[in-house]
Amino acid sequence: MLLAAFTLAQILSYPFPDALVRDKAGTAIAYALDTQGIRTIWFARAPAWTPARLLSSNGDDGQELSNLVISNDDAHVVYVRGGDHDANWQLPLQPNPASSSQQPEMQVWSVATNGGTPKPLGTGDTPAISPDGTRVVFTDDGAVMVAPIDGGAASKRLFFDRGKDSDLRWSPDGSALAFVSTRTDHSFIGIYRNDAAPIQYLAPSTSQDVMPRWSPDGQAVAFIRTPGDGGPPQNPFDWNPVPWEIWVGDPSGGSARRIWSSPDTARGSLPQSGLGPFLEWVAGDRLAFNGEQDNWPHLYVVSVRNAGPPRLLTPGAFMVEGADVSPDLQSVVYSANTGSTPGDDDRRHVFVVRVAAGAPAALTRGTSSETNPLALEDEQLAFNRATAQQPLLVMLQRPYKTISHPNSESGMQTALDADLLPSDFPSLQLATPREVSFLAADGQRVYGQLFLPPGGGKHPGVIFVHGGPFRQMLLTWHYMDYYSNAYAVNQTLAARGFAVLSVNYRCGIGYGHDFNFPARWGPTGASEYQDVVAGARFLRHQPHVDPNRIGIWGGSYGGYLTALALARDSNLFKAGVDFHGVHDWSLDVDDRLWGFTQLKRYQQYDTRAIMKLAWESSPDSAIATWKSPVLLIQGDDDRNVEFHQMVDLVERLRIARVPYEQIVIPDEIHGFLRYASWLYADAATVEYLSRELGPSR
Repeated sequence: MLLAAFTLAQILSYPFPDALVRDKAGTAIAYALDTQGIRTIWFARAPAWTPARLLSSNGDDGQELSNLVISNDDAHVVYVRGGDHDANWQLPLQPNPASSSQQPEMQVWSVATNGGTPKPLGTGDTPAISPDGTRVVFTDDGAVMVAPIDGGAASKRLFFDRGKDSDLRWSPDGSALAFVSTRTDHSFIGIYRNDAAPIQYLAPSTSQDVMPRWSPDGQAVAFIRTPGDGGPPQNPFDWNPVPWEIWVGDPSGGSARRIWSSPDTARGSLPQSGLGPFLEWVAGDRLAFNGEQDNWPHLYVVSVRNAGPPRLLTPGAFMVEGADVSPDLQSVVYSANTGSTPGDDDRRHVFVVRVAAGAPAALTRGTSSETNPLALEDEQLAFNRATAQQPLLVMLQRPYKTISHPNSESGMQTALDADLLPSDFPSLQLATPREVSFLAADGQRVYGQLFLPPGGGKHPGVIFVHGGPFRQMLLTWHYMDYYSNAYAVNQTLAARGFAVLSVNYRCGIGYGHDFNFPARWGPTGASEYQDVVAGARFLRHQPHVDPNRIGIWGGSYGGYLTALALARDSNLFKAGVDFHGVHDWSLDVDDRLWGFTQLKRYQQYDTRAIMKLAWESSPDSAIATWKSPVLLIQGDDDRNVEFHQMVDLVERLRIARVPYEQIVIPDEIHGFLRYASWLYADAATVEYLSRELGPSR
């Protein structure tokens, strides 16, 4: 067997940057790093941009540091400690993955950027700092709380509202606060000014109004309107259109008018992944937003003053995923899976486009990926950068070449955290995956990344399937921590003699709206499974792959596809590792999955037919043909996939005498919060596949 020149502990030792943010003027940035479970927050200010560590967690306690905000005077960074920001819904108790005897709380904290002890501001989430930098508002179980930014007094409720409040936005002068008041089947945009004035609601209706955005002069509030939760039940077998509109309201009088309406089509639906709708004010009294009406997530601008169709800012067959409006509102920087290097549809690069006129210009290029771009002062940039061998680093790029900077060299980049990468990190031992494509049985072209092991002879093969399913694996290290760890496992498997094919199956992002939203997906028919089978058939025909030793692994939705592969095609997939997968869709036929209410109304779809199709699309329905061994891994505080999915499957496998092993991590959630959990599970994955599929020959 080819033994890796590195260990799992070495390849998982990198610092992972998260929550990269800037201040309003673009003169400072802050970000969090997770280094082997030790979470830190860093701050850097122009012009030197020298990062300083503001705080550090106490060991691998599994408590996230997220939702960073910088005050306008750059004197404080406010953040949230605790919680689970990957969960689909919040449970009453906060995660406790370290199994502490004291129940953790999700709390808002403040720390001075010139040094000092962090100050707790109160229990809650999603903070917003007042423009003058003195107060912080945040939400606690749907109520709006306020506290002084220095922690000098206890937080208190700012005002009463009957709804569950969220998305807090200060007016530019700090005299008013816009928010979303959610009332189950409808929601309002509210404006709070002071205790003496009633809350002003903008054009209240039966619709769902979200994403309030103040105009630069504070005289208007833009927001997004979608239909309220009503009407006849829609067919849950289909992707039903979600039409949406952009409205602009008068915060003084409460009136509002519609600026733009989407086409009532599938492609015209409210964007669900990547940027989402991305509603922001730009120069010239215009609004920038994201739409998919031409099959690709693209940026548009629409005038607030002059009626007319929106103008496309980013034409081309690619996806815009991250974007930021420049401090002067004149341009937008964004990341997209396009460029001049072959394979760029499986990478990300940064571009800039002027909102007034002009074509987009590339700011980064090559075989790296650049994500989460931030537009700083004086046409500087901050972003995260990764290559095939180098995990994500926080980068600063000096002014890009423009009329105001004709002599600047676009591409002069400085890594702010490169010295934190351990000296024994195995960059030189890592493979460079190559982009491949193949056809599924129905003719759909599917893409993937192929990791080839060193040495000759016949190698075992492994299919990797990502979760989501609204995700895309890349030719570089990933920008999400979950998939960065998965990339590390795939590199380790390649170094140990496996040929690894990461399959970007339909339902994923990066290849257009129609690929993202296929017919008969998951619980409505599992159409994406044929892409996984096509990947395995492609892999087994590679000249250095032993066709009789193909395995599969994945997590979440990838765990579902792993279990489906082992159940339906044990003759093709000889072993697998299933992280927290769904095994019986019929257990989830409820409002959360299908978006309709069956039991509260006379008018219904055929529930029995829905349950039957969901069951037939599940791994559990094919237990009779499941012969291949499997390793099951899940935390029992999973908030995305019920732990009962694993409990139920284990009993089915036991009764059917299918060989299985299991790893249960008490108190851990879906996307593990502790480094120790990832190291344990990932090492077990590599060991299990190596044991079941055998060494290279």
